[in-house]
Amino acid sequence: MLQLSYFIVILYSVSILLVFFYSLAQFNLLLNYLKSKKIKDQSVQFDFSKVEEIPYVTIQLPIFNEKYVIERLLTTIAQLEYPREKLEIQVLDDSTDDSVIDTASLIEKIAATGIDIKQIKRTKRAGYKAGALKEGLVNAKGEFIVIFDADFVPQKDWLYKTIPYFKDPKIGVVQTRWGHLNRDYSILTKIQAFALDAHFTLEQVGRNSKSHFINFNGTAGVWRKQCIIDAGNWESDTLTEDLDLSYRAQLKNWKFKYLEQVETPAELPAIISAARSQQFRWNKGGAENFSKNAIRLVQSENTCFKTKVHGVLHLLNSTMFLAVFMMAILSVPVLYIKNRYVQFDAIFDILVFFVISSLLFFISYWVTFKNLHGGGFKNFLRYTSMFMTFYTIVMGFSFHNTIAVLEGLWGKKSEFIRTPKLNIEGLKDKWKQNTYLSKKISKNIFIEGGLIFYFIFGIYSAVILNDYSIIALHLMLVTGYTFVFVKSITDNN
Repeated sequence: MLQLSYFIVILYSVSILLVFFYSLAQFNLLLNYLKSKKIKDQSVQFDFSKVEEIPYVTIQLPIFNEKYVIERLLTTIAQLEYPREKLEIQVLDDSTDDSVIDTASLIEKIAATGIDIKQIKRTKRAGYKAGALKEGLVNAKGEFIVIFDADFVPQKDWLYKTIPYFKDPKIGVVQTRWGHLNRDYSILTKIQAFALDAHFTLEQVGRNSKSHFINFNGTAGVWRKQCIIDAGNWESDTLTEDLDLSYRAQLKNWKFKYLEQVETPAELPAIISAARSQQFRWNKGGAENFSKNAIRLVQSENTCFKTKVHGVLHLLNSTMFLAVFMMAILSVPVLYIKNRYVQFDAIFDILVFFVISSLLFFISYWVTFKNLHGGGFKNFLRYTSMFMTFYTIVMGFSFHNTIAVLEGLWGKKSEFIRTPKLNIEGLKDKWKQNTYLSKKISKNIFIEGGLIFYFIFGIYSAVILNDYSIIALHLMLVTGYTFVFVKSITDNN
């Protein structure tokens, strides 16, 4: 029993320390972010007042069964400001439902206005999104390839704000910051927006400002066609083909330019089944990319040590859910070990590292929140409430995301499951009639239901042992898993 206790305590401590080191890296990115605000951007840019400097651009729109958002997408893209003689739009349509007909009709109307737009269909959906992008690239006329997912609504001057940065021949990608059309729709959309805002400010700017590796986010960005080809083109052996190609390109010494000031609005998943699907794909894809690209990164002779460290931690992003879940599961037996074996008293000071990690995350996220939404006491209170809600619900997702990470690390392959687009921008919009939503309830949901009772037992244990050192953690876990479980059941009814 004592040997088992040692094993549990060691694993528990390692999990907490992994989260701690990750929080230190995030805090370093915060310092980079703050320093970047003092530096004036002196990037060379094309002068679009000179016709000869305006390059040919291809816009790729990879879609799959998007009947609820296709009209909004195509209407928005057709309104983008750019010389028509230097613009091509490829609608990479892998749809298998009647939206194909509606899309064709919309494209015909847009083409009649003089815009070069085509619907490109494949007989087989090989390679999913990566396969569609790769096939479209074969006949793409543009020197630069713009990519928008179906739920994005770029501003009219978007191309004029992004394409000019490619005057620097070393720039392979220009990425913009995501905005959120339905941020305030529900608690679920609010916490997703909160997390994405941190990624698109703290992380992307923090890395890019120091020339560390960042990732193209799959949409709302531009690739130099030559960069895609040089990096080995799109590959579909991971679920996050965007992260994969990003690392292969940067290992080839291509530079990425991140534009925090250019916001590209998009729709967040408004129901938990869609959010779970997206989270699973992102986290599994992240783990797959760690397996695929981490060794290449570490062995790279052209990459500095600090960039390698940040790159490895970046690729390990999703694996943090595994550390959080292990810490949570082991926290209950740890409570009993602590109260039975006095020799472990000192080691339990390790918990302070989790408190420090939480504080570092709190400070880092506050700075980015303040930059987007403003400071002041009222906004700080609003932020504190949002941070605690976010932190709690993220713990509720830790089992689901841990399964994704383990599958990715073990090399288990799965189908690319697109996130259903609902065209929800306000409270008046309804989604239950959406034909793309699955009514199937995953068996993982019932395991999450069991975890609620497991952590309630942890709270009960604190009472009978008269040890309340980790009761706050167990309260957060009960709340987080209850939210995920209840939403997963009710959203399917």
